[in-house]
Amino acid sequence: MIVIPGGPCRGPEYLDGLAGLAEVRPLAVLHLRGTEPTGGLSRGWWADAADAIAVADRLGLERFDLLAHSAGTRAALALTARFPGRARSLALITPAAAWLTGTPHDGDEVGARRDDPLIDAALASMEVEPADEAAFQRAWETEAPAGYAAWGDAERRHATIGGISLAAATAWFRGTPEDAVERILRAERPPALVLAGAEDILSGVETVRAYAAALGAELRTLDGCGHYPWVERPAGFRAALDDWIAAR
Repeated sequence: MIVIPGGPCRGPEYLDGLAGLAEVRPLAVLHLRGTEPTGGLSRGWWADAADAIAVADRLGLERFDLLAHSAGTRAALALTARFPGRARSLALITPAAAWLTGTPHDGDEVGARRDDPLIDAALASMEVEPADEAAFQRAWETEAPAGYAAWGDAERRHATIGGISLAAATAWFRGTPEDAVERILRAERPPALVLAGAEDILSGVETVRAYAAALGAELRTLDGCGHYPWVERPAGFRAALDDWIAAR
């Protein structure tokens, strides 16, 4: 299984073995362009989809299972449009969703249910574009609680894993073809699973539901879960993913 991390361009250590999936299934986890080992920046998610194909070719895989998280799901969908037939299955974990369908992002509504000053501060921070790297890192720390359904010790530790930078995140969105959405939606896709969190402020809830419907994907939603289901609900995450993989 080839894995495309999110972030965008976050160090893949934050995936942390995906709740033990790496122990039972071989995973080829990409270090996206823009992460520290690459020494460069992304060419944009549409172009960088080719990197997953390069990994598959190096491994001798004509067809492969593909898993992507958050912003990385853009590259996964670009891969299905640009390289039809290569992905055998597609697991999209808490995907960035509003861009694909135009459905309004409902993360603010999800966050408002929490009645938590930390979440209020995170939502306010998301409304401001950081001017430089220092501001970006401060915003990343302020917004971290919004990634989880609860802000306990495990979540706090996880939020510090996997570096990300303003330059890398910005580069991820360059070079997108004007017809990217059209090409993705008309592409012949493999069987797809969308795994969502019922308390996911970052991706939204109804936003992800519309995304899954547009892709004709199976949608599974984990209760009490935000943007990182393998951290917050590891057993539920593995059960949903393992059942779906076994059925392919």
